Amino acid sequence: MQLIECPWCGPRDEIEFRYGGQAGIAYPEDPSALSDEEWAGYVFMRDNPRGWFHERWYHVHGCRTWFSVRRHTVTHEIGRDPESPRREEFG
Repeated sequence: MQLIECPWCGPRDEIEFRYGGQAGIAYPEDPSALSDEEWAGYVFMRDNPRGWFHERWYHVHGCRTWFSVRRHTVTHEIGRDPESPRREEFG
């Protein structure tokens, strides 16, 4: 079992979370202008690197917040994504 550090609740067992996919995927500015192939690429195609990868996670059984983590795809080591806010940043 993995421990995932929620920025608000602290380290929790991975069973409390749901995987949300690759982080940093921007929604198309004009989706109606995309071809079917481009739209399918946006919806289905994601990076699959060997090494560190930025992911989105949802704390289902906790604070119910989305946040980003960095996970190593080989070792499954998890580190906080520097771009993800911390509780103390919200006062």
